[in-house]
Amino acid sequence: MSYLVLARKWRPMRFEDLVGQDHVTRTLGNAIKSGRVAHAFLFTGVRGVGKTTSARILAKALNCMGDPELTPPGVDPGPTATPCLKCRACLEIAQGTDMDVREIDGASYNGVDEVRKLQDSIPYRPSRDRFKIFVVDEVHMLSQSAWNAFLKTLEEPPPHVKFIFATTEVHKVPVTILSRIQRFDFKLISAQMVAERIRYVLSQEGIEADDSAVSIIAREAAGSMRDAMSLLDQLIAWGGESLRGEDVARVLGVASHAVLYEIARALVTGDGGRCLEVVSDLANLGQDIPHVARDLLALLRDLVVAKVSQDPARLLDLPDGEAADVKRLASEADTDDLLRLHQGFAQGFDDVVRSGQPRAALEMLLVRLSRRPALVPIDLLVQRLGQLERRLGGNQAHAAGPRPAPNAGGAAGGGGQPMQARNR
Repeated sequence: MSYLVLARKWRPMRFEDLVGQDHVTRTLGNAIKSGRVAHAFLFTGVRGVGKTTSARILAKALNCMGDPELTPPGVDPGPTATPCLKCRACLEIAQGTDMDVREIDGASYNGVDEVRKLQDSIPYRPSRDRFKIFVVDEVHMLSQSAWNAFLKTLEEPPPHVKFIFATTEVHKVPVTILSRIQRFDFKLISAQMVAERIRYVLSQEGIEADDSAVSIIAREAAGSMRDAMSLLDQLIAWGGESLRGEDVARVLGVASHAVLYEIARALVTGDGGRCLEVVSDLANLGQDIPHVARDLLALLRDLVVAKVSQDPARLLDLPDGEAADVKRLASEADTDDLLRLHQGFAQGFDDVVRSGQPRAALEMLLVRLSRRPALVPIDLLVQRLGQLERRLGGNQAHAAGPRPAPNAGGAAGGGGQPMQARNR
């Protein structure tokens, strides 16, 4: 039997299973309950946040025929926000074999001829389901002619037809299309939500993992649940039934929180030598230095937030253990000094990323920041400036003291000769 990847095996089947998109699930669920379901939807957002998954869930919710064991034959229960996942419609939509729910790749069917063929099938009622649903993925790939052919159909489609569009580049969708459909923006999923889902999947798969491993996977997923599942698949293939943070960081080629925290501590305390040692260890392990710099910049931002915020837990998208480390280090530093570190590192970050020698660029940046001069209070600077002005003023007055009177007798040099001649 072929292996089913975790991203497909644990794909959400109902709205309540969808993570991090409550604004979408609530709106669609209420629309179904109240019978105010639009004829066309646009799901937009970055990769792996649940757009296509939500389209399938919506298709199941609109076409669910009810649990065969509870629904009498010949009775239509109508659309439901909680599909049964047992009827033929739910099962076939999940498998992608439902005749009345078509999933179309916008990159392959992007011409006007393909749209015309689709329109020819629209007037016919669905063969079995309640609605005929067209899910068009990567819809921004449609040509301008194809969009123009869609205009009238999207404005007044038959009552048995629903359109669900998904795209990662909504700015390429014409305004004339946007005005005819309901738009839902899918947001990035927080690292804490991703970590929680990873722990659930690991528990169901019978695999152990420490908090550091889960945290690294959630951080590298960058808000994408599908990316998190793909990384988890790769790590399970490597580590088997036990995942540890150090091993996960080595396999993914990233720096663990402990390493980043060590660099940040060395920066705060001004220990440039320790910064060089940590960077050397990372380079010897084959770590991606620009990626390390990117993660370190994020950590410096977290330090500033933890220092100035009254409720940093709400603003730090970190596990509890890492958040505690950040708060502890931030409490040991001055606010202005942390701001100066972040600003200085942000200015040098582009040089590290673009440099042909990123290791050397990062090392010199860290050494320069670690050797920053101590901050001096502004009132002390004003006091020193006043003292300097008074000292300079006294020196000028002494240099410009009373000059000696000219010698009337002309004893010096020949200065008296003209006077004697004039007296004669």
